Amino acid sequence: MGLELVIFIGAILLGILLYWRESQGNKVYRFFNKIFNSKELQMKPEDKKGFIYKQAFLPRLVYVVGILLLIGLVLQFLTPFQLFTSYNGISAFSSVVVGILLGTYVANFVLKSGKVIEEKTDSIEDMVNDAVEKGKDIIEDIKTRDNDNVTQSEEQVSQEEEDKGEKKSARERLKDKGYLK
Repeated sequence: MGLELVIFIGAILLGILLYWRESQGNKVYRFFNKIFNSKELQMKPEDKKGFIYKQAFLPRLVYVVGILLLIGLVLQFLTPFQLFTSYNGISAFSSVVVGILLGTYVANFVLKSGKVIEEKTDSIEDMVNDAVEKGKDIIEDIKTRDNDNVTQSEEQVSQEEEDKGEKKSARERLKDKGYLK
């Protein structure tokens, strides 16, 4: 199980590498396209499609399995490795196929998100600047409200002190009436 996991993770990384490499240029796909198709059916120069890049799931699966089968057959007959004669070989083959396909979709997600981030960088920067400015305005409003509240509370305290100064205590009122000495 450990070796299969290592093979699977390696296949994911290989799928990412293959997708990225094919997104940079598709010369091999163009070469086979020129060999197999007539002049009218050949790719246009601005077309970026490759074996893996910008393909639907089924053609991508067929290309990956086909290429890996060719590599596996070469290894089967030219080297002492017997890939397709045991359960472990077939299991590793299927892990590689699934890993490469998963890696291509991971790479697709990363490349597309990178393009979206590049396109939206200016708008994100503007949004952050607007948020910072709004935050500064809110803080200034809170400060001015606090200052207004402080001055209002100081006025209330001074009025209460004046009111207390005008009012006599109960003892003083009793003395005024003559009940206390």
